[in-house]
Amino acid sequence: MPAPLTEKQAFLALNALPGIGPVALNRLLAAFGGDPRAVLASDRRRLEAAAGDRPGAVEGVLGWKTRVDPVKEEERIGRAGIDFLTPGDDGYPVLLREIGDAPIGLYRKGPYGLNHPCVAVLGSRRATPYGQSVAGHLGAQLAALGFCVVSGLSRGIDTAAHEGALSVGGRTAAVLGTGIDIVFPPENLSLYRRIAEAGAVLSEFPLGRAADPDSLSMRSRVISGMCEAVVVVESDLRGGAMTAARFAGEQGRLIFAVPGRIDQSSSSGTNQLIRDGATLFTRVEDLLEELQYLGGQRPEPLRPSGAPREPGAA
Repeated sequence: MPAPLTEKQAFLALNALPGIGPVALNRLLAAFGGDPRAVLASDRRRLEAAAGDRPGAVEGVLGWKTRVDPVKEEERIGRAGIDFLTPGDDGYPVLLREIGDAPIGLYRKGPYGLNHPCVAVLGSRRATPYGQSVAGHLGAQLAALGFCVVSGLSRGIDTAAHEGALSVGGRTAAVLGTGIDIVFPPENLSLYRRIAEAGAVLSEFPLGRAADPDSLSMRSRVISGMCEAVVVVESDLRGGAMTAARFAGEQGRLIFAVPGRIDQSSSSGTNQLIRDGATLFTRVEDLLEELQYLGGQRPEPLRPSGAPREPGAA
C-alpha cells in the first residue's frame, strides 16, 4: 500500500491537474480548510458543493490519480534543484498571497527568497534601442536601491531589465509562462542560468508546460501580483505588458508608463496608459515618491561593490 501523500505532494498534484484554474483551486482549498490532501480524498458530493459552477474541477480532482504522479514530480524537481513553494511557505511572495487568483504553488529555481519589495519592468519584445536603454538603466537603478526587479525573460525590454539588475549585482526574478524547465526564447538560456544562479526563476506551471495565450496571461497576473509597482517601458496596444498593467490596476498596484514618440507603434500602449491615468515615468524618483505609502520604508541599498548586505541575498 503506497504511503500517504505529504501536504507538499498533494499541492503538487492539485497544481498539476489540467483544466482547473487558480480560482477553482483556491475555492476548493478554502472549503476544505486549506488542506490539499482533504480535497484529493473527498467524494463527489462534497466536491460539487465546494466547486459550485465548475463541474470540470470536480471531474479533474476525482480522476487525479490517472493524471498526475506527485511523488515522481517531487523527485523530478528535486533532481533539478527546483523548489516548490505553497502560499504558506517562506519564499512565496507576500503580496501575491493577497490576490484572489493566487497560484496555489510556485516552482522556483535559484537562491533568492523573494523577501524584498519588487518592481516589475516590462515591455515589448520588439523594443527600440531607446526602450532597451531605459529598461537597462532602470533595472540597474532599482536593483542598486535594493528592490527586486521582476520581468518575464522575454526578448527586448524584459531582457534589458534583467541584465540591468544583474550588472550591479542586484536581485532579479524572471516569471515564466511555461514550465520552469523550458527556456523561451532559447537565446536567453545564458540569462536564465545567470538569474537562476543569483536570483529566482519562477513558474506556476508543472514541468513540460508549453506557452500558450492562457499561460502567458496567467504569467502577467503573477508578475503584477507580486510587485509593488509595474513600469511599462515600451508597448504597443496589445501584449503581455499591457495585460500586466490591466492586472495591476485590478490588484491595486501602482502603474507607471514611460512616454514615447506619438508616431511610433512601440509607444502607443504606454502613451495610452498615461492618458488613462498611469503615472508618467521619467526618472526613478517618480516611482520612489509614489511608494511613500509604504511609510517611508525602503529596502536596504546594495553595497558599493554591488553585493547585497545580507549573506547569500536569500
